Amino acid sequence: MDGWSARDARDDELPLLTDLFEGEPPPPGAALTLVAVHDGRLLGCATAERPAPGHVRLTAIAVRPDARRRGVALRLLDELASRVAELPGPRPLLSAVVEASDIPGAGLLLKGGFVGTRVLRTGGDADGLCLHFQHKSRVEYVDPDARYLVPCGAREQLVESLAPPDQAVTALVPLSGRLAFEITRFEQDDPAALQSGEAAAGIAFSGAILAAITFLLGFAFTSTRFPDDVRLLLIGATFATVLSLIVYASASGELARIRSNSFARIMKYGNILSEYGGVLPFVISLPVTYAQASGDRWSTTVLAALLSVGLGWYEWSEFSIAHRYRKSAADLVLTAFTVLSPLTGAAVVATEVTSWPWTVSLAVALLGRTWLYLFRRGAEEGTSARRQWQVRE
Repeated sequence: MDGWSARDARDDELPLLTDLFEGEPPPPGAALTLVAVHDGRLLGCATAERPAPGHVRLTAIAVRPDARRRGVALRLLDELASRVAELPGPRPLLSAVVEASDIPGAGLLLKGGFVGTRVLRTGGDADGLCLHFQHKSRVEYVDPDARYLVPCGAREQLVESLAPPDQAVTALVPLSGRLAFEITRFEQDDPAALQSGEAAAGIAFSGAILAAITFLLGFAFTSTRFPDDVRLLLIGATFATVLSLIVYASASGELARIRSNSFARIMKYGNILSEYGGVLPFVISLPVTYAQASGDRWSTTVLAALLSVGLGWYEWSEFSIAHRYRKSAADLVLTAFTVLSPLTGAAVVATEVTSWPWTVSLAVALLGRTWLYLFRRGAEEGTSARRQWQVRE
């Protein structure tokens, strides 16, 4: 449906929501109330409460009968998940509870990125059986050989299937003319082992970069033609890389003290210092070094152009640090300057033009990107896909 949007409900719209809930007032205690609007007409509403700082519960979702099966409810769920992710502090869990007999409600949540993780008994009879759903905020992997189907009416089998903590309902599928829940087993990773491996990889990588920068710095000091400003750039790269090693060592210390809540934040500092303080200055200074060693302008220009193309591909690929953060106009300008730096630096040295302005501009650009990602971009962005699980290849 074109021309409609999901947004926060205004105070004057709250009385109008009674019609959406079939004459009943909206559930009390709502901390978030979102509405879907088309040409000034309310199409649907979703409400959620926040009983604790780390938990947001979807309490109700309703769509007008003439607007159903048009993606309105899914749009509301997506908007609600986005609002929850933007709340200050650690990201809270977004959950919902539906009766096991409410197959349309369960199907909607499954399409909206939720998985059924637990069976709750709210009464003494079978009708009191409910399913607890939670929204997947990060990608997890499933075992492709440990999936099976449970008919929606097989209550006891459903309770038994969701008893293990690593199993969840991930889909609603047709089975012999009826509907069945797909039960999937999620792989259980060891966070401490993964974080320890990540810290060790960071230390090894920064150590290798430090060795390469030190070698290039030694060549710079033995050459009488090497620009002093580029020497200072390499000295700064050496300092930044040593700092990244210290940060990675601190991350390892956090793991050793079982204080892994700070691990991601510390690794962010190490990764950014390593890339923008060590790797990029080293790579960008390579054409300058070649120009000093060879004196051949043509081959220097070709090498610098190839490095600029390679940097451009890397900066816009999924492997770069910048790919993990949202882009802004300032960031795009600084990225473009960084990509063109090998070519402009080689041209400056090859033509024997004063290189101080280029070196200062490059240092400012790298410092600006470091500041942006460390202090202005917050946590790394996750994937925006609704389905947050996949089969490990």
